[in-house]
Amino acid sequence: MDSPRAARIAITIFFFISGFGFSSWASRIPDIQHKLNLNEAQLGSILFALPLGLILTLPVTGILLQRYSSRNIMMVGALVFNLMLALIGFASTSWQLVIVLFCFGCSRNLMNISMNAQSIGVQTLFSKSIITTFHGVWSLAGFGGALIGLLMVNLTVPTSWHFLAVGLSMVVLGFFAFPTSLHQPPSTSSGKRLILPDKHLLKFGLVSFAVMSCEGTMYDWSGIYFQKAVHAPKGIVTAGYVAYMIAMATGRFSGDKLVHKWGIPTIIKYSGLLIFCGLLLAALFPSPIPAGIGFMMTGVGVSCVVPLVFSMAGRSKSMGSGSAIAAVSTVGYLGFLMVPPVVGFLAEAAGLRWSFAIIACLGMVISWLISRVKEEA
Repeated sequence: MDSPRAARIAITIFFFISGFGFSSWASRIPDIQHKLNLNEAQLGSILFALPLGLILTLPVTGILLQRYSSRNIMMVGALVFNLMLALIGFASTSWQLVIVLFCFGCSRNLMNISMNAQSIGVQTLFSKSIITTFHGVWSLAGFGGALIGLLMVNLTVPTSWHFLAVGLSMVVLGFFAFPTSLHQPPSTSSGKRLILPDKHLLKFGLVSFAVMSCEGTMYDWSGIYFQKAVHAPKGIVTAGYVAYMIAMATGRFSGDKLVHKWGIPTIIKYSGLLIFCGLLLAALFPSPIPAGIGFMMTGVGVSCVVPLVFSMAGRSKSMGSGSAIAAVSTVGYLGFLMVPPVVGFLAEAAGLRWSFAIIACLGMVISWLISRVKEEA
């Protein structure tokens, strides 16, 4: 019998590993762009490799979750994820970066889908909602990774040494946490190779598509926005991303209490409105304070949507939790795949401010979609 407390701590650590590693990469994107002398369109094309790896690995992850325990897939994913993170820092050409980012996306998907399946399994061991707390730890780790990234920028530490140190540290944490993770049996499923959501799960997938589009934009472009639209001094270029991560963490740690008080549809509806207002504020007033406030509003807005959507999907009666999450993610990660590179092309054609204003409209889409889910539930 798994100890609920020990399993909860173990999965919390894996969420920390995922958040810290991904945020470390995102915090140094402006430096990598400068190092490889890339314009916005070129950077957008290269960034396409990471979510492409994510989306192409989704069917593989679904199959693996039907055959092996999610804890084993999670551990393998964590090892490869941190290896790829270390290699990103040593990429000296665009094609090398594309290959490593593709593998980085593949490994991130293996770890994150299995990690979310583990979190839903752990949730069943507790009477109170704890699901958004896991994602809160992800955001808190992301905040820590962004702060370390800011420190590395100001100390002019090369990305190679920065990412290598982070990767090694996270691997050690993973080996420490793995023994007490949840012994979860493989998911049950219809046996399809490509796991797609049914009509009910598709609604959640579309919400996930919109919010992951906003998340991907913030991860990939918030630092560039502060650098080229806000014209922030070099020392605070990462400040917008840090503000976003702080707000996201705060929202996720508050999420479970708010869900108990107002319910999931209401939380997601107002989350969409916050995303719209936050990104629009940053687009209309591109200076450090209003843009920072806008990024914080966006962080609160996106904070709880994905964990709550995954939680609803994980309770599907037609699929096992891992397969249901993979199915919703198949739709959701299309947003993560397609939209951030499009931001690069929009920015090259019309400017970053216009691209952020267009992405802001996805916040309204989220609010509309969840109203449809509520009406038809």
